[in-house]
Amino acid sequence: MASKKKRPVARKAAGGRKRGTARKPASRPAPEVLADIRIAVTTIGDLLLTGADRHGAVDALVFERRKLTYAELAARALERARALRALGVRPRDHVGLLLPSSVEFVEYFFAAALCGAVVVPINARYKPAELAYVVENGDLVTIVTTGEVPDQVDFVARLRSALPSLGRQPDPTQLALAEAPKLRNIVLLGRRSDPAFVGEKALRALGKRVPLEAVHRARLATRVRDVGLMLYTSGTTANPKGCLITHEAMVRNSIALGRHRYQLRHGDRFWSPLPMFHIAAILPLIAILDVGGTYVTMGHFDAGEALRMLESERATATYPCFVTIMSDLIYHPNFKKTDLSRVRLMNSNFAVQPPGIKDAMLKAMPNAIQVGTFGMTETAGTVTTSLLTDALEVRVGRLGKPLPGLEVRIVDHETGQELPPGGRGEVWVRGYSTLEGYYKDAKKTREALDDGGWYHTGDIGSVDERGNMMFHGRIKDMLKVGGENVAAAEIEASLQRHPAVKLAQVVGIPDARYVEVPAAFVELKPGQAATTEELIAHCRGEIAGFKVPRHVRYVSEWPMGASKIQKFKLRNQLLAELEL
Repeated sequence: MASKKKRPVARKAAGGRKRGTARKPASRPAPEVLADIRIAVTTIGDLLLTGADRHGAVDALVFERRKLTYAELAARALERARALRALGVRPRDHVGLLLPSSVEFVEYFFAAALCGAVVVPINARYKPAELAYVVENGDLVTIVTTGEVPDQVDFVARLRSALPSLGRQPDPTQLALAEAPKLRNIVLLGRRSDPAFVGEKALRALGKRVPLEAVHRARLATRVRDVGLMLYTSGTTANPKGCLITHEAMVRNSIALGRHRYQLRHGDRFWSPLPMFHIAAILPLIAILDVGGTYVTMGHFDAGEALRMLESERATATYPCFVTIMSDLIYHPNFKKTDLSRVRLMNSNFAVQPPGIKDAMLKAMPNAIQVGTFGMTETAGTVTTSLLTDALEVRVGRLGKPLPGLEVRIVDHETGQELPPGGRGEVWVRGYSTLEGYYKDAKKTREALDDGGWYHTGDIGSVDERGNMMFHGRIKDMLKVGGENVAAAEIEASLQRHPAVKLAQVVGIPDARYVEVPAAFVELKPGQAATTEELIAHCRGEIAGFKVPRHVRYVSEWPMGASKIQKFKLRNQLLAELEL
């Protein structure tokens, strides 16, 4: 009797799928039902400890090639909290984090919260004068920084320049600085030492003297309506303003976004390349830790390394969202070779991106649900975002509906009257996530928050008949050309429709006849060329003559804030060049 041939056993590929079998289509997301949503809120510190209770052995954080489980992250945060207590940090004290994106940033972020302190992330790009302002204005009592120099940024040198009295301090644990009276000490992480800073070895010794119970007493005394976070947000020319964000605002908004709107679940791996001192990094961090997933990030955005991480770390949700990051990803030579098929959700904001970005991303990730988002620091991040069940054209053409519990109005900036669907006006937001105010600035607080609890964003937006939001620029980003209102965003969109243009930014400069005229700064796609005459001719074919840029300048590197291009620096550069 002839023996039967055995059928070859299909081996499982990475991720558990048998080779040769078709990938199952992603299940259709459930519709958002308000009756099913329950308010969940806690403090920032307790959110981490709860995650460790439930998911101790699961990876909480992946930072490039370092990983920490929930149990490890919680234990290290508690250890850091003991050290901060030893330095004198008490509930409602302000603790500054002058650190690049790193494991240590996350540890000290939660450590300060566990102490009941207010976490003050500091923009790692700040120069000495900006640092001096934040340290004094923010009433920081302790700063945590590093001697490991990232991207050739020397934080020690910058702090010494910002705080000249540091060089004359006999005891680094008890500073007495005329330029920063509240500052008591600066922690220096890493191998580097400096007599004006408290090093890691000394800090560990101090922390061992503090019982863990002292941290838990401070933690348990923290209220969800206490301020847990103060983030400095920059204007166009003035000093940055300290936005006061409560634990409830930060945690509840993250839960509303992650658990309810994005439907993140245990096992998801959320990749975000944004700097940790930015609200758009803190928001997805807390959102994914709430559901027991993994936060995947990097120290400095590099498109090649980002693509490697997206594939090797099996990211299921991503948060690139800003045009500079999105364009760097799709124009990288490895983009088309990278397997992005595991990504099922991406905050892409295609409605406000150059058109080429949308086409490339949709082709690379045909199964991913793309969503648009509108938000800001003053609202603890997201205000509106797409429903996962929205049609594709809605998700890529608009910026979604308000998160459950938030309200949005579009108001005529001149009259204060609410506008009908489709009308363009100032965006007002009300709800649990709005800032408590600007620190030590009652005037700006009164201008931003009215008696009805509405936050006046200064953004120009519209809402369609279905309640979907669209962003049209900043009120202060409107040009007045010969008496005509012109949105810089409209000119930028026209330029970005030129096939050679990767990114465009438009500013207004003085003009003797028209008072103000548009000037454009353009970054071209790799290997592409376009003359000034070609770009101006392109605009003339799309927009009215008074909107066409009078000047075009080419750039290869943009002046950046935390995540946004600093237009005022572009404008100042051109004014100096033209001697205006």
